[in-house]
Amino acid sequence: MKDAPYKMVLCVNQGLGMGKGKIAAQCCHAAVACVQKSRKLCPNGVAAWERTGCAKIAVKCPSEEEMRTIYDKAIEKGLPVYLVEDAGRTQIAAGSRTVLGIGPCPTKVFDDVTSHLKLL
Repeated sequence: MKDAPYKMVLCVNQGLGMGKGKIAAQCCHAAVACVQKSRKLCPNGVAAWERTGCAKIAVKCPSEEEMRTIYDKAIEKGLPVYLVEDAGRTQIAAGSRTVLGIGPCPTKVFDDVTSHLKLL
């Protein structure tokens, strides 16, 4: 708990023009996958995140290219990430990268990764 508070950031690809329901579903996919991955990589971090309210922040990512840049920064810092690729059954093409989930991690590690993005 020394690094609390913790949060998860969900970067939503704005270039796809997804509807609100589609965005919600894709964010859920990212959040669940991030928790599953993080339970294996950093179980103490997940426990701390759960004890501090399970904060999730959704932000606007202007393009897939920007999402890739953020993904690379997060990987360099050793943060747990999950990139959702759509199955193509509804609004968008199969393989479209819809949401990048990062965390859960201490809030301070996001400063130079996602702090430039606006809230969704």
